[in-house]
Formats: sequence, structure tokens, C-alpha cells
Amino acid sequence: MQNSSSSSSLGPGGLDLTQAFFKSISNAAPPSPTKRHTKISVIGVGNVGMAIAQTILTQDLVDELALVDAKSDKLRGEMLDLQHAAAFLPRTKIHASIDYSVTAGSDLCIVTAGARQNPGESRLNLLQRNMALFRSIIPPLVKYSPETTLLVVSNPVDVLTYVAWKLSGFPANRVIGSGTNLDSSRFRFLIADHLDVNAQDVQAYIVGEHGDSSVALWSGISVGGVPVLSFLERQQIALEKETLEKIHQEVVHSAYEVISLKGYTSWAIGYSVANLARTILRDQRRIHPVSVLAKGFYGIDGGDVFLSLPAQLGRSGVLGVTNVHLTDEEIEQLRNSAKTILEVQSQLGI
Repeated sequence: MQNSSSSSSLGPGGLDLTQAFFKSISNAAPPSPTKRHTKISVIGVGNVGMAIAQTILTQDLVDELALVDAKSDKLRGEMLDLQHAAAFLPRTKIHASIDYSVTAGSDLCIVTAGARQNPGESRLNLLQRNMALFRSIIPPLVKYSPETTLLVVSNPVDVLTYVAWKLSGFPANRVIGSGTNLDSSRFRFLIADHLDVNAQDVQAYIVGEHGDSSVALWSGISVGGVPVLSFLERQQIALEKETLEKIHQEVVHSAYEVISLKGYTSWAIGYSVANLARTILRDQRRIHPVSVLAKGFYGIDGGDVFLSLPAQLGRSGVLGVTNVHLTDEEIEQLRNSAKTILEVQSQLGI
């Protein structure tokens, strides 16, 4: 499949109507070279990739969007479907190709491509197939966009973010995993639902692995600036630990529930990743729980490991990890989560 995009050329001779349709005003200067042109590439046009692409377009985050996938017919179909909505969207040039040269000059490359688990297939075998897939994805992204930031969404996201970091040779601040950003949104929703408040007024984080060993930071939850646990303690309101654990388990299993009901997850991860893209490209310096190189934080050692911590993000990727106070129990759970990820990584031979 050839690189396809919008064009101002019409007719058999490829007449460029732009020059004929518009007449320049006198004494006009050329376009300013300082105006920033932003570009995002999305690798993989499955349900998740297209939900991300669609959300990026509706939120007017970029001037140019490139789509890459191995399935040329589906890829072209998705590109055309988005282009046909041009009259209802902010102006964005949309390209699609199986050739990674279409991603050249990307500010942000979002990787959603991944192999699906076969019936009876072990997690390790699936991971090895995804690692082989990443060997064909990451090097060409680096070749065509050496200054880009990589945002990995494919699962298992923590280990594959580590793989992307090793394959890219990038500094660690420019390789990020979507991590528990969505888990934390689900967490905030459940807490908000219990308290009947807006989820945007709830500050709460899930950290560690994006998976079963994730850690809910109950000690840091606040609503409208009020620390919840200390408030309940002062009011002498007992809160059963089982209740807290039940809410955390709802977060962990919520994706499985969505998948069992509709076959896949898409919209929530689309909004989550677009939210990360906005923070990075617009240098908003917001704090997100994302998968970062965690070695050295909270006593995590034993090797290089990526897991989610509250991190400040901006134009250069990860600007720093927030110094959040954790209880001894939360620190121990976080270290155990790191060990879980490291055990899987040790079998990859990378």
C-alpha cells in the first residue's frame, strides 16, 4: 500500500488548485518558520488504535496524524473513514501506510500493535511473540523520528515498555507506558460513585504493574482537597479493609468485565491515551500514573524495571517522578509488583 493522504491536486494532470484558488496579498511575508507543526503516529489500527486516533482528532491535538498497520486494506479503509469526516473535525492531515517512512518527523509515536493470545497459549509465549513484533516496529520508528517520544499501549504494557526502551536506545524519559493511567481513572470513578461526587474532584492513584499486582494508594486519596482516610478517622467512621480491597479488585477486573461483555476495550483507553498525548505535546506538566523506569524509587532494585508511578509529563517526556508519601505496606506491595514484572523480564533474554 502506498502512502495515502489528503491532496489539493485534481484532474488527470494533477493540477494543484491551491495556487489557482487563492491569490496572495501584496507585501506578504512567507509563513513563520517558528510556528510549531505537531505530528502523532499511531501504530496499529485495531479497536484500541482507532479509538485513540479518533479521540486525538476530535480533541484537535495535532496538525498531522499518521497511521501504520500491516493490514493494508483495513488501514486504507480506516484512513478514508476518518478523512470523510473532515467537515466535522478540526483540520488535520491524515496519512496511512504500511511503510514506516510515513511516521517521519513524529513528535509522539503511540504503539498499540500486539499479538492476541491464542487459546491455551502461555503468557510467556505471547510476550515473546510481541517482543518479536516490537523488533519490527521500534527500530523504524527510531530511524524516521529520532527525537520522538514513544508511548507504549500494547499489553503487557510494563514489560513491552521496557522492551521498547531497550530496542530504541532512547533515554528513559522518552519511553513511556500508558500504565495505570486508565486504572487510576477507573479507581477515581468508583470512589466518586461511592461518594456521589465528580470524578475530577477525586485524586487517587493506582501504581505498580498494570495488572493483578497493582497497588491502590489509599493513603493518598483526597476529595476536594480533603484526605479521605484521615477525615474518616477524625469523624470516627470505621472503614473495613475488605471494603477497600473490594473497590481495588473492581478496578483490576473492570477491563475483563468490559471484554466479556463487548469483546474488547476501546473508548476509555482512547480517552486515556489522548489525555497523555495532550499533556506531552502541549507541555502541560501534569502528573499522570504511567509506566516509567522505576529503578531506585521506593527501594525498587534488582534490575531495570518499568512500572507505574505518578510522574510529571511534558514536551520532553517524563520530567520527574512525584515524591508521593507511601505507607510501609504500600511500599512493600510496590516492591512485590516490581518483582513480579522482573520475573517475567528475566525470561526474555533482552
